[in-house]
Amino acid sequence: MSFTISVSDSVCTSRVNEPIFFEVPADLSGPLRWMAAADGSRLLAQRLDSGGASGTTRFVVVVSLAGRLKLTLGEEVLAGDVPVGITRLEGREQDCFVRLDTGAFDLELCSGKAKGVGSSKWGMRHFKGAADGLELLPSGNNAIGGFYGPFFTPENGLINPPEHCTVRIEILEEGPLHHHYRMHGQIPDGLLPELRGKSFTIDWKFFHAVPWFQRRYMIDDFQTIINGRSVTNKITVGDEFEGGPGKLVFNRFAADGGTRYRAGDPYAGFLVDMVGQTIAQSGEQNEKFAEFRTQLNDMKSAHWDLYWRLFCAWEKALGEAEIRERLGRVCAAAHIAADGPERPWIISDEAIDVSTVPDETIFPGAASKTVEYDEASGRAMIWWTSKPSGAFQIVQRRESGWVNWGSNGENECPELPAGVDIKTAYGRFASKWRTIADGLETPPSVFVSKA
Repeated sequence: MSFTISVSDSVCTSRVNEPIFFEVPADLSGPLRWMAAADGSRLLAQRLDSGGASGTTRFVVVVSLAGRLKLTLGEEVLAGDVPVGITRLEGREQDCFVRLDTGAFDLELCSGKAKGVGSSKWGMRHFKGAADGLELLPSGNNAIGGFYGPFFTPENGLINPPEHCTVRIEILEEGPLHHHYRMHGQIPDGLLPELRGKSFTIDWKFFHAVPWFQRRYMIDDFQTIINGRSVTNKITVGDEFEGGPGKLVFNRFAADGGTRYRAGDPYAGFLVDMVGQTIAQSGEQNEKFAEFRTQLNDMKSAHWDLYWRLFCAWEKALGEAEIRERLGRVCAAAHIAADGPERPWIISDEAIDVSTVPDETIFPGAASKTVEYDEASGRAMIWWTSKPSGAFQIVQRRESGWVNWGSNGENECPELPAGVDIKTAYGRFASKWRTIADGLETPPSVFVSKA
């Protein structure tokens, strides 16, 4: 029995290397099959072990098409006839779970070390595009894919899941066309009782030669108050990039339909001021606090994570009462400053040069399609979320070269619903980023029939 798979696309005039999923009403054996195109060429189809209904078989195939494409599912691939697809590489980090050459990216997925520093984060700690060879995370001290709020907030004592816990990684699919991994983790307890005992999973999907990857975050149900607002099952997802001092890998930000934003980050300034006051005034005598006092002796050269970690309940440098009191003052001042008349909303149809605004930070409003790109090279990172995030925090800090995309509003308030799909594309896409984002949002239609 053979099947015809008809693919049509009403969104993009052409697509190059697009993963297509289909399911046939038969229980077929063998991990790989050939598919025949109308012009006589062959494509590889990978059978999927997860997600199919009983009595059916799911496949993925990577195709290029201009409008329409018709394929016929054929015979099993012989063991010696398998073409090269996604390959494993030797990892660079001690906690590397897998390093992949997908044909589009060289990426390293790490399980974390739970030591409370940037180099111990789980997530994607190295990432390089095959087309330009530029490493976006050369140091291994930052990561793509961490999630933070509402757990990493002043109200909760700044517990940082990527730095303060490890994950167990499960392999769901691993073949030449498609790898699917699932992270399992337990969030450390912070100050808020309603956020204690929470676990999470993160699904990561990668495809051969496809210039985007996909993920989804699932968290145990929760409800709390952050920044004076009710937060129910909403999270901050953070993607970090680094170009080195004085260099920005991305120097513009834009949202589909125009960007509505406020510039500056009053909370960050108040937090830095409170760090200085605490180091100078706190009566704590423990070894951990002494370590922070030494590391923060030169505030201007200290890593930004140190400011947050000083007030982290997990670190135990300060007692819970002191953390609550000091961060309570930071929050109260930040609430007033964030909404002050000197910080009006700005509406722009042009991309924003974030490094030129106060604090090199903007807080855009709701969107489901966003981009950060480099104006000179045209390299771009594009995000599509299946439900809009209510706000974002975008940082492009030229002095350190640190760039961030975060799904949170002012004062660390999380705004992305848990459980949404996030597709992230990378390449020289700056001039056509909206077309790429539209393609991420609406994949081609697929129809299966008996041949």
